[in-house]
Amino acid sequence: MNMPPPEMRGLRSSRRGFLKAGAMLAVGGALAACGTKGSTKTGDLACSVPADTSATDKTLNFSNWPGYMDEAAGNAEVHPTMAEFTAKTGIKVDYVADINDNNEFWGKVGAQLSSCKSIDRDITVFSDSTAVRIVRQGYFQKLDVSKMPNFVKNLHPMLRGHDIDPANDRMVPWQSGLVGIGVNTEVTGEVRSVEELLTRADLKGKVTALTEMPDTMGLMLHAIGKSAAKFSDDDYANALDRLQKAVSSGHVRKFTGNEYVQDLAKGDIAACMAWSGDVIQLQNENPKIKFISPAEGPMLFSDNALLPVTSSKATNAMALLDYYYDPAVAAKLAAFVNYVCPVAGAQEEMAKFNPELAQNPLIFPSLEMQKKLEIFMSLTEAQEKDYQSKFQALTGA
Repeated sequence: MNMPPPEMRGLRSSRRGFLKAGAMLAVGGALAACGTKGSTKTGDLACSVPADTSATDKTLNFSNWPGYMDEAAGNAEVHPTMAEFTAKTGIKVDYVADINDNNEFWGKVGAQLSSCKSIDRDITVFSDSTAVRIVRQGYFQKLDVSKMPNFVKNLHPMLRGHDIDPANDRMVPWQSGLVGIGVNTEVTGEVRSVEELLTRADLKGKVTALTEMPDTMGLMLHAIGKSAAKFSDDDYANALDRLQKAVSSGHVRKFTGNEYVQDLAKGDIAACMAWSGDVIQLQNENPKIKFISPAEGPMLFSDNALLPVTSSKATNAMALLDYYYDPAVAAKLAAFVNYVCPVAGAQEEMAKFNPELAQNPLIFPSLEMQKKLEIFMSLTEAQEKDYQSKFQALTGA
């Protein structure tokens, strides 16, 4: 696999937050509105959206996950594509990579948003299941997609119209990724399916699963022949029971966040449920490590850009997000980040400067793979609490 040159590569940190029962987003009852003019009400929260000052205040505060922005060679503080955006629009961006966990970051900003107070951020990025919950509760603004022609035109078809954001007017996928199987082929043969991952005798005690419920249980639902995009309580229970058997037998060693990366690289585990971007990074050091799209079908996830309800610079924020949906810009970012690119047309643009990387199916899934991709079903509050509780009882969280 041809990896991008050093100036187009980024070190990846944990960006898939751990959804723990004790850290569930607790918003009790309806909160008092902070005003009436320009009020927005999506769920329990009702806040006045501030007057948009974008025309006179050419600044923007953007919080993101580590490794999700391109960096200049030898200077991680310089982001070439963002510098181009500033030169083009005059909008200066204060960009910080200060999100390491969905719930941890929500703990920093949730109380302020609950009180309709500014969090001094105009764009934040949350993973699918967290984004669904906090958008439903009214913490983030609806997008004016009439100001986002690139986004409307170039949002990848595989990310359109899902129940987590049916009209695609609340969340802007910043980067996407696949959940599948990571294998160290120095210590074992390739693993082609989730069923094989959970049953093959030579893998017993050398397998890990993920602490994030939608990702692990999405693969488990596929393993029992059910859709992760639409399933029943009984389907979930059966998938959980299948996982419980693998845990009780000692086949699955433990549940992990991104720390599986070190274990897989060292050969301490032979195979695992894994995130595609992590495996691409490992392959740069050891091509014997493989990411395999399981026969039952991988999961698709996104980390989504959202506009806080308290931001007064929505127009600036939408301009930046729309800029990154220009395929030529998206290609430059994807060559650095190496996650699944959410922008249609970026593959053709990347082929102009790195044709081999443009053929990487972990950045641009093939049409055949896309047909098998599913996004985990949007859950009600009651389902979220019930499913998380049962999953965490199994994992020991």
